[in-house]
Amino acid sequence: MIISGICFTFLNSIVRYVDDMPTFQLVLFRAFGSVLFCLVIIYKAKIPILGNRPKWLILRAIFGLVSMSLFFKAVQMMPVGSAVTLRYISPFFAAILAVIFLKEKMLKIQWACLVIAFVSVAILKGFDLRIEMHALFIILTSAFFSGLVYMVIRKIASTEHPVVVVNYFMCLSLLVSSFACFFKWRSPLLHEWPWLLSMGVFGYYAQLFMTKAMQMEESNQIVPFKYIEVVLTILFAWIIFGESQNIIAFLAIAMIILALIVNVKAKIWFQKSNQ
Repeated sequence: MIISGICFTFLNSIVRYVDDMPTFQLVLFRAFGSVLFCLVIIYKAKIPILGNRPKWLILRAIFGLVSMSLFFKAVQMMPVGSAVTLRYISPFFAAILAVIFLKEKMLKIQWACLVIAFVSVAILKGFDLRIEMHALFIILTSAFFSGLVYMVIRKIASTEHPVVVVNYFMCLSLLVSSFACFFKWRSPLLHEWPWLLSMGVFGYYAQLFMTKAMQMEESNQIVPFKYIEVVLTILFAWIIFGESQNIIAFLAIAMIILALIVNVKAKIWFQKSNQ
């Protein structure tokens, strides 16, 4: 999970590094490398490339593409550490959607965590003047669509191979971004090419090691390490881009992460206590 967090940090930092590049151009470079990796694995393992439920796979890909595109746009508009933190609000959106559409129940402590997280978002917005309202709307919309992704994945988890799910997502992203780039393209500078081409590599291995970690250990034990991405991204942003955070913003970010961790642990503890 730590290796995954490092890979995601590099991916986030690259997006921040080329913050004047059109969003769909970043999506193109992110998708290109990952598609190659996925197709090689699907071919070698002889995995059915179309999966079992194409309609749901396409829907997951659409939600993922919208979320990723909006996230990249938000990183270009606000401190990257804040953008990463705010995107992690997505589990709460997923929980609310599950209550509405899947008729699931949330524990009282989960509702409390949700309130704490969104109050912390308001505090972060209020004390970090670099986060404009339209940028906040973009990143929260990204988190909402990420929540939709979680809900669809839960529906197809038992019928679809993970690589097929990712391949649908990356292929759609490659197709849409390729079309969009015909209308808006900035030729990368020579020193930007290595970083842009590495986006797909970092993205693929970030997903791979996160999946392996989840398979090797119980979620409540390993999920807290996932938020090392936030810590490392804030650290990288401070060292490389000079993006500092004031003490109130730090506390708000810490409260969001704490609420997310308690939310995960509370749900798993409740499930175990009822077995």
